[in-house]
Amino acid sequence: MQYRRKVPSLDARVQIAFNYPLVQHSLRSGLDGYQYYAVSFEGRIDARGRFRRFIEFDFVYSSACPCSAELAEHARAERGVMRWPTRNARKARVRVEVAAGARLTIEDLQAHCLTALQTETQVMVRREDEQAFAELNGAYIKFVEDAARLVYAQLAGDQRILDFWVACSHLEALHSHDAGA
Repeated sequence: MQYRRKVPSLDARVQIAFNYPLVQHSLRSGLDGYQYYAVSFEGRIDARGRFRRFIEFDFVYSSACPCSAELAEHARAERGVMRWPTRNARKARVRVEVAAGARLTIEDLQAHCLTALQTETQVMVRREDEQAFAELNGAYIKFVEDAARLVYAQLAGDQRILDFWVACSHLEALHSHDAGA
């Protein structure tokens, strides 16, 4: 508040962005490594003197496309051709406003995204981890709209979150445009 009066300004904002490491356990091999998440914290004082806190968090995951999975099954059933559904890197970016007096951590946001999407990219991978990852991708196929709805449902249930925004991007390898929701 002192700085805002000194400048003079109707509102003030400070934002800090960084990569945050969290230990990630491999899916089956027992290995550990650090997964880094792009994070930013923002504090704002608006013209009415209200202090607001925001966290922006990027979660990178993978998923198989439902259409591609169905085409792979069709190719196997109709032509006896072994084919794999396409799966590519995906990113969910969430921006939350933390409720006044609430404590919300980066670990909380990571847990919400992992619970919703199930298929976070892996840091340490041996053959058995790759197999587990492929199984997860097959079990949790999703369109980009599905991913956004899943993350939405997780965030909407957290009373510490006053408001939020979710943007999911599926970075495509098959065609020249990405899918977003």
